[in-house]
Formats: sequence, structure tokens, C-alpha cells
Amino acid sequence: MDLEETLQAVGPRLRALRQERGATLAELAQSTGISVSTLSRLESGQRKPTLELLLPLARAHQVQLDELIDAPVTGDPRVHLRPVKHHGMTYIPLSRRPGGLQAFKQIYPPHWPGYEPEQQVHEGYEWLYVLSGRLRLLLGRHEVVLTAGEVAEFDTRTPHAFVNPEAEPTEVLALFGPQGERMHVRARPAAK
Repeated sequence: MDLEETLQAVGPRLRALRQERGATLAELAQSTGISVSTLSRLESGQRKPTLELLLPLARAHQVQLDELIDAPVTGDPRVHLRPVKHHGMTYIPLSRRPGGLQAFKQIYPPHWPGYEPEQQVHEGYEWLYVLSGRLRLLLGRHEVVLTAGEVAEFDTRTPHAFVNPEAEPTEVLALFGPQGERMHVRARPAAK
């Protein structure tokens, strides 16, 4: 593939990434600082991508720059994504492919969030494994305190919230499924 073909393929790839994440052009413009019209022209191929435009887009989509331009695979399977801080929590991406399952290590700071959170709902499914510490999971009218080595999974259309009740950080491995995705952890039936 020559340079011109490579540049022409970037627009459709950008559109596919945005659509797989369910983001609008306006939302992407807000998170990248790139105007809606520029984003639209990039996606349609009417504007050539530049490094100044691709870097914030790669960050927003949480993919490496070489994935946006379809650079040849280097043979290194390691994921080198940067941690992201959001609402005081640290999210460390453990997967790079948009769409499908997304894996994250989440670090909840001590006594996070510092107040009784309002439960949220959204499309999708979540699976989490507590690596260290304790995590208080509010799930509708139920409350469960998960400790290191425990697993929970739930439909995110159920109202839910998380709290770290401890004076130490809590670390969690989390898998998020896209809309309609179902993950199942096989477990033995409970003893009667």
C-alpha cells in the first residue's frame, strides 16, 4: 500500500472507531479539541490526517497511533497504553482493540469517592475481579463487599455504584462488554 492509499484509509478507520464506541462527532470534538467540521472532513477523506490531528484522536479512542494508520505489525504483542485518571480513579487499559471486550485495571483511591454515590445505569455488561483491597458494590437494593480474589458480574442496566471503604487503594481487574455482549464466569452451584 502506498502513502496515498494509507492516508485515504485513515478516514474510514476513524469513523469505525468512533461508531464502535458509540460516540458522536460533537462528543469527540469536545474530548479532543478538534472541531466537528474537521473531524467530519477527516472521516470522509476530504482532509488529510496530520500528526497534530491523529495524536489526540488516538488518545481519545485509546488506541496506538499505528492502529489509526494501519502500520505494519511489529511482532510485539505487549499493550503499551497510558493510564487515564477519571473522577479520581486510575484506569489502566489492558486491551487495545475498540469494540468487543475491553479490559482495564482500575485503582480506587482510599475512601473513594468520599460520599455515598448515586447509582448509575448504562448499556452493557461488566465483570470484575478484586486484585487487592475491598470494593463495596451497590447493585440496585443490594450491597456486597468484595475482597481480594472475589468476582462479580452484572448487567449494567441495573443501577450500580462502587465505593472503596478502606484506607488503602483497591485494585480491580474489569472487563466491559459492548452493548448486548454477555460474559459468563462458570462457577459451581451454591451448596444447599
